[in-house]
Amino acid sequence: MSIPDNLDFARLPFDLEDMVNGVKRWVEQESPTYDRAAVNGMMDMAARDLNIIGADIQRIPGHMGFGDCVKGTFGHEKRGEPGILILGHLDTVHPVGTLDVFPWRREGENCFGPGALDMKAGNYLSLEAVRQLRRAAVDTPLPITVLFTSDEEVGSPSTRQIIEAEAARHKYVLVPEPGRRNGGVVTGRYAIARFALSTHGRPSHAGLRLGEGVSAIREMAHQIVAIEAMTDADVGYSVGVVQGGQWVNCVSTTCQAQVLVSATTDEKLAEAIGRMHALTPVGSDVQVKVETGVVRPVWTKNDASWALYEHASALAKDLGFEIPHQNSGGGSDGNFTGAMGIPTLDGLGARGDRPHTLDEYIVTESLVERGRLMAGLLATLR
Repeated sequence: MSIPDNLDFARLPFDLEDMVNGVKRWVEQESPTYDRAAVNGMMDMAARDLNIIGADIQRIPGHMGFGDCVKGTFGHEKRGEPGILILGHLDTVHPVGTLDVFPWRREGENCFGPGALDMKAGNYLSLEAVRQLRRAAVDTPLPITVLFTSDEEVGSPSTRQIIEAEAARHKYVLVPEPGRRNGGVVTGRYAIARFALSTHGRPSHAGLRLGEGVSAIREMAHQIVAIEAMTDADVGYSVGVVQGGQWVNCVSTTCQAQVLVSATTDEKLAEAIGRMHALTPVGSDVQVKVETGVVRPVWTKNDASWALYEHASALAKDLGFEIPHQNSGGGSDGNFTGAMGIPTLDGLGARGDRPHTLDEYIVTESLVERGRLMAGLLATLR
């Protein structure tokens, strides 16, 4: 792989202010995973922007109650042959109305907003990279496809088949998830599993017959402490959602929780799954039930993925910055494509910090920095 002598990526006329405005527009179209209409509104916006830069659009209907996917393909003499897949999600963890308390703002060197870092900025700068190459009349060696999905934040239950089928038709997968805190990229990810946990007790009147009841909430509290105490250097356990009870004057009959487990290897994940299903009640006359949900496989780099990283690292150095690599927790759809053995490079999106919080931000200048890197990859991968 080599960089064409007649192409200087540092001189591509990325306009930072235009990019900021574009990301702002996308962020202000709120798109939480469970709000299908909101996600589809975001897909409408992305489809329009893809079409404007010359993509043929395919709208893939949503499934299992989730939103649609959008696939954009660009004309190329090798169209239909294995090329480059840009893979990103447009759903976020922030519910509609978050903008009321956490509006888009630009402050100093950063831009803040729900979903800005994870991962609307990365998706947008990827489209801008394609736009810049097309404006410069650059014929990329390989055809380019963009796939935007709708349910990554809940483990991609409705889109995994689409992702894997599309990735199998490509030579490389580029994932513009957020860059790491040190500006690096991701060359492998831990396995992720989700669990539904429920406890079942015995109801009673909490004021009149408290001793006759068995609280499902109390049992869940015991289980939460036990589950999170299993965390070690190889496996992390986190209880992120808890729901139980309807009336404060009733001893709760049921309680539900959702558990996320992150493991460094498939073997460690298998052990963790076993430990979750081995949970037993702490109290008497109460039941505990565990169901395994979505699982993301471990992605470990192979020789082809490592060659892709080294190529990207050389491009970044030519552009004046470093992109150290790391294995990462916090699964992405790159888990699927990397585990398939397809050369995958993740973390190509904007730099920033505090994803999934009301302080989420991007480093503004990284839009152009990472846009140029993405353009370099699209123009030189063969």
